[in-house]
Amino acid sequence: MGAADVVPGVSGGTIAFITGILDPLLDGIRNINVSLFGIIKQQGIKAAFMHINGPFLLCVFGGILTSIFTLAKLISWLLATHPIPVWSFFFGLIIYSVVHMVKQVEKFTALRILMFIGGVAFAWAITVLHPIELQITYLNFFFCGAIAICAMILPGISGSFILLLLGMYPAVLAAAKGFEIVYLACFAIGAAIGLLSFSHVLSALLRKCHDATVLFLTGLMLGTLGKIWPWKEVISWRENSKGEQVPLLEQNLSPFQFEQVTGESSQIVVAIVCTFVGIGLVWGLEYVGRKAKTQAA
Repeated sequence: MGAADVVPGVSGGTIAFITGILDPLLDGIRNINVSLFGIIKQQGIKAAFMHINGPFLLCVFGGILTSIFTLAKLISWLLATHPIPVWSFFFGLIIYSVVHMVKQVEKFTALRILMFIGGVAFAWAITVLHPIELQITYLNFFFCGAIAICAMILPGISGSFILLLLGMYPAVLAAAKGFEIVYLACFAIGAAIGLLSFSHVLSALLRKCHDATVLFLTGLMLGTLGKIWPWKEVISWRENSKGEQVPLLEQNLSPFQFEQVTGESSQIVVAIVCTFVGIGLVWGLEYVGRKAKTQAA
């Protein structure tokens, strides 16, 4: 999840869903509420820790942080030096994730299909929006933290991409690099409130309207495939926190157009192999999960 969250366009929530940890993750976060004070008072800190499934949450968030500090640089380097294979891998990952999620739906109705179409349209609209420029204020850092963190548990929408659209991605990176405590604190408080609030909403939707919610989330994932398409032409650039020029707006091309426009190889064979590696990874996770359920039954 941490590695995926680093890449604008790929959601950590997608990884949580296909690995089967989204539901216990939502339940654990949802249990962090005012009732914990009563549990601590009556049964102690250990009981409260187990009430929120503390060992599980510790492992998940520990894994996210470990990945961010270890794999983030590697993935950033791969995106800069080998973008086509990396994006092809994520493309395959998302394609079979869509298939995997559709399999979770028990019954298709007209309303649920409309939810799926709505999810596709919503995600596609986000990917083609032009970035805005928010002012760098404490309040904006707070709201950006609350909005972006939702992508960590929401399949299909990338938190880093949301920050790019809000024009706050460079500012957040600069604050982290410069260790600007007040700005980072505002972002963290917003993230905590957003995570605790949105986990209740998403968990309730999955419990009460499971199939419709899953189809909407599947639509979100499918709608973001345009952002993950491997062959792109850069239309405009932005300056990152290091003063480097990096792509801001991009246009999708076919592999043949890519070779004509850029004069570079489309690496079509490598792209196909990496796509199938991504598909195979999700299929493998699905197979292991299905086998584990069979054994448990």
